[in-house]
Amino acid sequence: MTVTSIRPRDRRVSPVFLGILAVTAVTGWATWTGFAEQPGIAVFLFVTAAWIVSLCLHEYAHARTALHSGDISIAAKGYLTLNPVKYTHALLSIVLPVVFVIMGGIGLPGGAVFIERGRIRGRWRHSLISAVGPLTNVLFALACTAPFWLDALDGVPADFRFALAFLALLQVTAAILNFLPVPGLDGYGVIEPWLSHGVRRQVEPFAPFGLLFVFALLWLPALNGVFFDAVDAILSALGVGDLETYCGQNLYRFWQETNTFCSVSR
Repeated sequence: MTVTSIRPRDRRVSPVFLGILAVTAVTGWATWTGFAEQPGIAVFLFVTAAWIVSLCLHEYAHARTALHSGDISIAAKGYLTLNPVKYTHALLSIVLPVVFVIMGGIGLPGGAVFIERGRIRGRWRHSLISAVGPLTNVLFALACTAPFWLDALDGVPADFRFALAFLALLQVTAAILNFLPVPGLDGYGVIEPWLSHGVRRQVEPFAPFGLLFVFALLWLPALNGVFFDAVDAILSALGVGDLETYCGQNLYRFWQETNTFCSVSR
């Protein structure tokens, strides 16, 4: 089966993904207009749905690039439909990232599409397949911060601005974590094809624990500070201040007591 002979149903966008897009659009509208009596609920649903959309696009980018690099089995697995249910590890790619957003405001990188690497020839192709996922998060972050760095915030309601800032923070953290050259993360997948066979064999057993290792390091105050300083510096360069991201996270956690300073700023 060639790329051009893939069945139309294998390319058709899933109703599940369209439903998530609809939730994003409706709750984004509710956040913009202040339709909901509790704005935090609208922000929570908007950011969560948009975050799931970005996760789907992240995995789709991996799958689509693998397809055009030679792995035609991608289509039959349902990865081109953007349906999160089709992912090999839905828990790692959808459930845990959402839980970590709710708990800690960190964009947890997932890794869910199963790619038959033996079908792909060329080290550059293997590296590109790994790189396009976090690059999708980078593009998503640029889209979220566009009103900030384009100085186009006039008329943008405060709640919507705060929600975009928090969503951008999630995308930046996901991109940084994903690009780390740690086994099990996309950053390692970028460099892995260029390593010797012996090195790859030695590193392979640690791949399932790479993400856990990274998050264990983030519990260390010094490393956590360095990480979020880098995140803040990137967001600042994109025109997003600490106030916007802080108030966005504050609104997102609507079940907690709302900070008076953020309420006044709205």
